[in-house]
Amino acid sequence: MNIKKRVDELFESLVKIRRDFHMYPELSEKEYKTSDKICAYLDEWGIEYEKGIAQIGVVAIIRGKEGGKTVGARADIDALPIKEQNDLAFKSVYNGVMHACGHDVHITIHLGVAKLFKEMENELLGNVKIFFQPAEETIGGANRMIQQGCLKNPNVDYVTSLHVMPSIDAGYVEMKYGKLNAATNEFYIKIIGQSSHAAYPEQSIDTIVTAGYIITALQSFISRNISPLNSAVVTLGQIHGGTKNNVISGEVVMSGTLRTLDQDTRKYAKEKIKNIVENTAKAHGAKAEIKFEEGYPALINNDEVVDVLKETSERLLGTDKVLFKEFPSMGADDFSFFCQKTKGAYYNLGCGNHAKGWNAPIHSEYFMVDEECIKTGVALQVEVLLQLLKK
Repeated sequence: MNIKKRVDELFESLVKIRRDFHMYPELSEKEYKTSDKICAYLDEWGIEYEKGIAQIGVVAIIRGKEGGKTVGARADIDALPIKEQNDLAFKSVYNGVMHACGHDVHITIHLGVAKLFKEMENELLGNVKIFFQPAEETIGGANRMIQQGCLKNPNVDYVTSLHVMPSIDAGYVEMKYGKLNAATNEFYIKIIGQSSHAAYPEQSIDTIVTAGYIITALQSFISRNISPLNSAVVTLGQIHGGTKNNVISGEVVMSGTLRTLDQDTRKYAKEKIKNIVENTAKAHGAKAEIKFEEGYPALINNDEVVDVLKETSERLLGTDKVLFKEFPSMGADDFSFFCQKTKGAYYNLGCGNHAKGWNAPIHSEYFMVDEECIKTGVALQVEVLLQLLKK
């Protein structure tokens, strides 16, 4: 098959598919109609699939000849609670819900990938799985799908995924060896002291003052505990305390996020933050409790898969269109769960158009894509998966 020619032939229909998904976005854990539409296309094209993995997820499979490897690709399908401000004929019809992270494009690209592989299934040595995954933006639908066996029967040897990137023009891709995205941990702090009248501070244990010292200590934690050659972020996003101007607060609650790029730093940072919080409170006569909730692990690309991605991208797009990311992002993506279980790589697909001013960031109410990126995404994913099947 001439993949580039076939993608060009399908482009108009893929644009229609993308715009339909864009008009009818659904939030995490509510993507039921989105899932139904995905299955309707797979039914139309005669593609085998399993529905209801992680409740809403869909796994399509194209079975080639026996004896080969199995490769996979992930598309996230959820939208965001954002009110779209773009003036488009296919603008979101739901007030306050928008595909502001490009997951409508991800769905479309991977439906195109599934269709092309179905058309060449008799030539394939091995199998291709496409994971249409819910809840990337919230609870980590990737982990739930994996726990329910999406990487098994047959077992997946390699997996890829992509994310649209508006800071890069359509036709370009960006990739990185090794560490790409951060691990996340949310933390919740409760400081317990003693309330009293503001006029009699000696009768109190002031939790607002204590909170101030804890905040200051945490702000210096990174600079004096993490190597400048490593990266970590501690952000306190919420603080609540006090009841009245003339009452010394007896309780303060705070919450924040910790982001790290490897498991050792993650473990060390959690232990150190716990010590800082508890001992700073103790020094002020208060008691502090801290609870961590583990989020996504760090996303670390496999060098072998990035090699294939690099070579294939340079062949298809030209070396000038293949960019390499110098530093990891402290953002997170639950594709990291896939990379923990099998050899995987994640990369950025340019979707911007600076000449037209289409470069608003993801998670913005003005986020816009140049739909030419669909061509690049389909062709590149197909070619990369074909190369991985041959390894």
